[in-house]
Amino acid sequence: MNEEPLIIDSHQHFWKYDAQEYAWISDQLAPLKRDFLPEELIQQFNKEKISGAISVQARQSEKENEFLLDYAKANPFIRGVVGWIDLRSEKVEERLSFYRNFPTLKGFRHVVQDEKDPEFMLHPAFLQGINQLIKYGYCYDILVYARQLPQVLAFLNHFPDTPFIIDHLAKPDIKQGEFKSWQADIRKIADFPKVLIKVSGMITEADWHHWKKEDFYPYLDELVLSFGVERLCYGSDWPVCNLAGNYSLQWNIVKSYFSTFNLSDINKVMGLNTQRFYHLNV
Repeated sequence: MNEEPLIIDSHQHFWKYDAQEYAWISDQLAPLKRDFLPEELIQQFNKEKISGAISVQARQSEKENEFLLDYAKANPFIRGVVGWIDLRSEKVEERLSFYRNFPTLKGFRHVVQDEKDPEFMLHPAFLQGINQLIKYGYCYDILVYARQLPQVLAFLNHFPDTPFIIDHLAKPDIKQGEFKSWQADIRKIADFPKVLIKVSGMITEADWHHWKKEDFYPYLDELVLSFGVERLCYGSDWPVCNLAGNYSLQWNIVKSYFSTFNLSDINKVMGLNTQRFYHLNV
């Protein structure tokens, strides 16, 4: 890279650790059982010359929205927030109307990866909630495992002209070499021209202690082939990435892979696509 591109980290989290509030942080994830706050992340951003971030929910409650919005207000490098609301609620429109008062709140996410119902995203109440999101101009992050991509395909058929963004490559099991089935489904997803995908969360799907950057290149090759650089967004998944490395290690994978691309394409992946999708004022 001959010049520093605009870099917006499309996916990171904050929390003040509490065992009940963050019950998903199991003993297996013990390194995450502490506070992760903006003052720590900004040090990483200054080191790597990263301009800003999208802060994404880590709890499925509306107090998470207030928590993240307060940090965004105090920390200008937080360019946008992806929060949570109950999309199946009869009061979803009322809540969305309320959140219009907070322009930093760009969209919402549900942790579908933890839902055991293989048709969770296809239930009428959920689909109606998505319709309300669209009506109010909000974005939606799709968080699933690769095995749930058929459900995502069926979901997208309800909204073929709506922009969505898929987190973490749809979480293929890189450690076990899951590729062919992921590849087949991801190509079908890519047929929806307004769907983007986050180049994030890779190292935590690999062997935490024995990965090498080349392990991820086949997946990145496929994303560039299927989605093109216009629909890829760099994200760190900090601090979850600390389970298998640290901020710099995960960043260097993406930076190294795209280092041979032209500056225009690098800018798209590293920041401009995120700016466009989340309607950021950068």
